Amino acid sequence: MASNTEIVRGLYESFARGDVPTVLQAFAEDLVWREAEGFPHGGIYHGPQQVLDNVFVPLGSEWAPFEVAAERHVAEGDTVVSLGRYSGTFKATGKQFSAPFAHVWTLRDGKIAGFEQFTDTAVVQRALT
Repeated sequence: MASNTEIVRGLYESFARGDVPTVLQAFAEDLVWREAEGFPHGGIYHGPQQVLDNVFVPLGSEWAPFEVAAERHVAEGDTVVSLGRYSGTFKATGKQFSAPFAHVWTLRDGKIAGFEQFTDTAVVQRALT
C-alpha cells in the first residue's frame, strides 16, 4: 500500500498530466474541499463531483494554463502538507501570476478525505483585473 505522501505526490503528477479522472478516483465520496476565500471559486465543496464542477472545470477553462507545482511534502499521521507554487495566465485579462501555496491534505483509508488551501490570494486577484 502506498504511503500518504506517495498518494498525494501521485495526485500532483496526475493533475500535471491533465489526468483528472485519476485525481477524482483518489477522493473519498465524503471529501470536504476548502478553497481559500479570495481565490477564484473559493468556498467549501463536498464530494468529488462538486470539486470537479466548481473548481477543476472553471480553472481549466479560465486559465491557460493553470499550473500547480508541489515542491515539498511534510507528513505526520493522516495529514500531508504540500508546499509549492501556482502559476498561470488568466485568459480574460492576459495577465500572469505566480504565488506560493500550502495545501493541507487529510487522508483516510488511502483516500483523500480533506483538502485546505492557503495562498496569497491578493497576487491571484491582480491577474483577474
